[in-house]
Amino acid sequence: MEIFYLIIVIILFALAISDLVVGVSNDAVNFLNSAVGSKAATFRVILIIAAAGIIFGCTFSSGMMEVARKGIFHPEHFYFSEIILLFLAVMVADIILLDSFNTFGMPTSTTVSIVFELLGAAVAFSVIKIYTQPQGLGIAEYINADKAMAIISGIFLSVFIAFTVGVIVQYFTRLLFSFNYESKMKYFGSIWGGFAIAAITYFLLVKGVKGASFMNDSIKAAVHDNAFWIISLSFVAWTIILQLILVFFKGFDIMKFIVLIGTFALAMAFAGNDLVNFIGVPLAGYNSFELYQASGEASNSFLMSGLAGKVPTPTLLLILAGVIMTITLWTSDKAKSVLKTSLDLGRQHTGTERFASYKVSRSIVRVSSKIANKVEYILPQRVKNYMLSQFDEKPFITKQVSLGAEAPAFDMLRAATTLVVASILISVGTSFKLPLSTTYITFMVFMGTSLADGAWGRESAVYRISGVLSVIGGWFFTAFSAFILAFIIATLFHFGGVFAVVAILVLAGVLIYRTNLLHKKRIAEKEEFEKTIEEGSLNRGKVLEVSAKTLNRYLGHFVRDIDAAIDGLKTENLDALTKIGKDFKPIYEQSSMLRGIANDSLDKIDEENLDVAHLYILALEYTHEMARNVNDIVNPILNYVDNNHKSFLPAQIEELKTIHTSLKEKMIATINVYKNDDQQGALDLLVQMDDFIKLIRTVRKKQIKRIKNHVIGTRNSILYLTLLGELRSMGWYASRMVKVYLDLVEGQAEKEEGDTSIESSKKEN
Repeated sequence: MEIFYLIIVIILFALAISDLVVGVSNDAVNFLNSAVGSKAATFRVILIIAAAGIIFGCTFSSGMMEVARKGIFHPEHFYFSEIILLFLAVMVADIILLDSFNTFGMPTSTTVSIVFELLGAAVAFSVIKIYTQPQGLGIAEYINADKAMAIISGIFLSVFIAFTVGVIVQYFTRLLFSFNYESKMKYFGSIWGGFAIAAITYFLLVKGVKGASFMNDSIKAAVHDNAFWIISLSFVAWTIILQLILVFFKGFDIMKFIVLIGTFALAMAFAGNDLVNFIGVPLAGYNSFELYQASGEASNSFLMSGLAGKVPTPTLLLILAGVIMTITLWTSDKAKSVLKTSLDLGRQHTGTERFASYKVSRSIVRVSSKIANKVEYILPQRVKNYMLSQFDEKPFITKQVSLGAEAPAFDMLRAATTLVVASILISVGTSFKLPLSTTYITFMVFMGTSLADGAWGRESAVYRISGVLSVIGGWFFTAFSAFILAFIIATLFHFGGVFAVVAILVLAGVLIYRTNLLHKKRIAEKEEFEKTIEEGSLNRGKVLEVSAKTLNRYLGHFVRDIDAAIDGLKTENLDALTKIGKDFKPIYEQSSMLRGIANDSLDKIDEENLDVAHLYILALEYTHEMARNVNDIVNPILNYVDNNHKSFLPAQIEELKTIHTSLKEKMIATINVYKNDDQQGALDLLVQMDDFIKLIRTVRKKQIKRIKNHVIGTRNSILYLTLLGELRSMGWYASRMVKVYLDLVEGQAEKEEGDTSIESSKKEN
């Protein structure tokens, strides 16, 4: 059995590497969002600074490793054979859970996931021991319930405190500096910068020395005892230094300096605080195996009392983990997905919102608006005017327009405030030993500063709040799902032995492989969408090219799915119809996404190409509307068959196929018009569209006769007329696409004719 346990230890370390990868992909948003969103530097420079922070912070993780060994359960009551499977269950559950969140771009807490996985697996083995061993103890003897409750309370503390403080600090900071903050730097820049860097300096010391593997207790005590003097002297020193720099170096940007230092500090805190979440369990498993080997006892009789003591972690191993995390930071696409979710919720301008509107978010916005109106009503006009001037976004909007594609999502004042507030809160929480989550603090501070900055305007507030509620809900779901998943896996390991271990490891590998394929597919599709519109590239030829490509892709899906839906209606094949409905859903969502991306990209189009860009937007609008029509064809057919209503008549099926064949021909002709730049073909197609409308009218009259003769029932009639209406709408949108093309051709011809006249007049003069 010793070989079996050795293999498990090796698997634990292999899983640790994988866990480092998925963990960094999830947590990178914590320290990257401010710098990336404000464009404080190039993405490469930001990654270099963050990587340095990670490597530096890894050496501060030694003291945190005790959590995995004895923080959640009492190891002295578990046998080695139980502990090693407990740790394996935790690692498998953690990788599956975090990888799933990363795939869908949702940030979650690695701290909460690992704690509740440890709790779930420990409870599973505890329950088994209680009911299978006569000498079994009570659940309270096995589990450290106080620690779990501390984590849960930390969720509430982190969410509400961080968000509230973020709102207040950002509001008054913006009130002081305004969006034209550069002009105020010469007056307040050095003082504000001195305070910010002093806070970050203390944050580095507090988070650093607590768990540093190379610092002795006297240094740690000195930092703790002299906290006030450290902050005060740091504030004075940095204020003087920054003022001198401003005097002698006119181009120096204090905000950029603060953002980059803050990025380093939070990256260091992430590595120092969260490294235990990734390698703490494998190290505990390795320590357990060493104790078991030295004991010479049987695995099912050797109690793990040795884990209750303090075991130092080698600094070299911590640095190696840091290197893996750094490589992941540079190469992970999933980290970029999670980062994008955070930036989308905090960006200054409105755009395509990822999250839908929830009833609770609408209620929050409505109540908040009423409160704001009442407060505004009682304020003196002079105060209101001052506040309006300070929160006037015109300087930022002007900067965004001038930078085009390189425009930041928000300015560096907000980025700096976010980093400083997060650093202070984490420092305070650490000093008072409060169980605050770094993930929750950084995310909620970022959301709070966004709200205070006016980023959640009436155009986007309900969607942003829905997004925040979704992320917070995901945090609680993390705790629940982590507990349940680890509990189930640990139970299977105990009763299934070697076979269960092999089967679940294979299953986990397959799941991770499939989620990676899904994520790569989604990323590739999104990149393809975003390439359809590039700054300065929307001329007539480009519009026709990308329109033909888009139409070919989507209209092809529409044709196939309608054909399959009609066949499913004919054969009453519920399984086939269910599959069609499931397969079409992402197509519909993609058409909506493409339309949103195109609308967002209009800001990046130069004035000369606005006409052709507008026509392209219309083509995408019509494509999305046709997707809606297909959706309203497939789902009613599915519901009709699912409810087991009376079969359609063969004549009705034949009529639907005839109409769809005609529509299919029109769609193919529409694609060819754009593909071949065929003006005459477009004119001919518009004439043919009249024949298509006449065909639908004829078929509708036949259906009315059936209704009058009581040949068919009410449900049949409602569905049939619905299908005719949706097919007719699709034909109308196809004709609109052709008219859009003709408008583009005629508009371009008029423009060219006008340009020629201008040139002629120049020559005559």
